[in-house]
Amino acid sequence: MVSKATPRHERRVFWLALLGGFPAVALALGLLWFGDFTPRTQWTLTLLVAGVWLACAAIVKEHVVRPLQTVSNVLAALRERDYTLRARGSNPEDALGLLLLELNSLGDDLRAQRLGALEATALLRRVMEEIDVAIFAFDAAHALRLVNRAGAALLGRAPEQLLGRDAASLGLASSLAGDTPRVDTLAFPGRAGRWEVRRGTFRQGGLPHQLLVLTDVSRALSDEERQAWKRLIRVLSHELNNSLAPIKSIADSLLALITREPAARDQREDLRKGLGVIASRSESLSRLMAAYARLARLPAPRLERVAIQDWVRRVVALETRRPVAIRDGPNVTIQADGGQLDQLLINLVRNAVDATLEANGAVEVGWETRNGQLDVWVRDEGAGLADTANLFVPFYTTKPDGSGIGLALSRQIAEAHGGTLTLSNRAGQRGCEARVSLALKFDNETRMRSLS
Repeated sequence: MVSKATPRHERRVFWLALLGGFPAVALALGLLWFGDFTPRTQWTLTLLVAGVWLACAAIVKEHVVRPLQTVSNVLAALRERDYTLRARGSNPEDALGLLLLELNSLGDDLRAQRLGALEATALLRRVMEEIDVAIFAFDAAHALRLVNRAGAALLGRAPEQLLGRDAASLGLASSLAGDTPRVDTLAFPGRAGRWEVRRGTFRQGGLPHQLLVLTDVSRALSDEERQAWKRLIRVLSHELNNSLAPIKSIADSLLALITREPAARDQREDLRKGLGVIASRSESLSRLMAAYARLARLPAPRLERVAIQDWVRRVVALETRRPVAIRDGPNVTIQADGGQLDQLLINLVRNAVDATLEANGAVEVGWETRNGQLDVWVRDEGAGLADTANLFVPFYTTKPDGSGIGLALSRQIAEAHGGTLTLSNRAGQRGCEARVSLALKFDNETRMRSLS
């Protein structure tokens, strides 16, 4: 194969070998033909010298060309992903042998890598087939190129009947559009329910592809909703029992009091006190239900421009029980519901001040921007958080006069704006920190103002 591919190189090596031996051959023939030898001896030795000369040139060509052929054959085998072919004559003490040794080592490394890649691919395919998650891969034209067993079962057809079809005909076009991750209610021939939609991109053969992953979260969401209802019913039952038990007891006592004969002299005073307790507990129940209705009916945010500096100063000015320090951050403006953000920050500042009334500590509010986010924090020097597990449980409170919805409502407002609310004890210091993180989206005017 090599001799046909590179005949000029072989001829060049052969002629160079002949040329290298030509001076010695010419000298020998000169001495032979100009010496005192018989013609028979001259021709015999001439043929012998010429034969040796040609044989040596052929041997030199063979020693030069044969290793190149070996290297070429091994490289061709490697290109064809055949890693069993090895070159003979590898020797680290020899330049050519060192080349062949490195070539063999390269084949061993490629074989190990190829084996690892095959094992990883087999494992990946096995995992894709076994997991209960529908996986689809689409090319740039939205044609299906890969589907696992769960995806085929979801669409109600065999994989070979699905490959090559476009996303629209499979009912997956909507899943390839919009933001992700998200939860959608989708119906397929194999199953209907609520699905978490996730997308990613990868390249195969140098061309871009989209990876679509659909996870059935119906059962998980149902379990979570069931747990939420259980927690809510448990809290409501506790509060209702706390109010209904004394109301029933006092009502029975008042009934016995008004049916007593003869009437007691302090009957009127007892009636007044009993009815007062019933009115107080009824008012407490009314406040509880109003708080629940307020938490359940939080409207969607009505976005408007909110200047962070003005927002923080306006809310802090409402707190008159204790001075609140403000640590100014960058002058930025975000798109948010100003009224809901007011309620969120009012709750956080009020909680911080409540925590410092007895400890006589300081309260500080500030904000900063980082990684495309706005972080607003409220720090206090109070006693810190004792029970972090129930911070955001509705109607759970450690305050004698608390409603237990402030933090739950604040977190709901933050999440409605695509942000988060976290509370944690301050490391190495007393007190806690409440931090609200919101997406920071600059408009042109805001960007120019922040740069100036």
